[in-house]
Amino acid sequence: MSIIKVIIIVFILFVLWRTFIRFRKNDITSRELILWAVFWLLMAVVTLMPQRTDLVAQWLGVERGADLLVYLSIIVLFFVVFRIIVKLEKIDRDITMIVRNTALDQEDKKTKN
Repeated sequence: MSIIKVIIIVFILFVLWRTFIRFRKNDITSRELILWAVFWLLMAVVTLMPQRTDLVAQWLGVERGADLLVYLSIIVLFFVVFRIIVKLEKIDRDITMIVRNTALDQEDKKTKN
């Protein structure tokens, strides 16, 4: 086994361990735990048996497994960025609403006194 494979497998084990800790602290849901565990376990399989990705890639019409992984990674990253932007915009709107309501409440208290 090559050094890079060992490094990747150790990293995957570390991430799985950290994910489980976050689940135990209730930072993530069981659904998120399962999603991340499946993702990282698939990454371990791909790391240990990269030739399997060639079979899947050819079945999907892509020449090499490495190309398929790059395509899928880009798609997933764009989706994750989209989700983060949507959540940030919602948080921004929520904060604006809270600050606006707080300011109005404080102004009402001032005018009543």
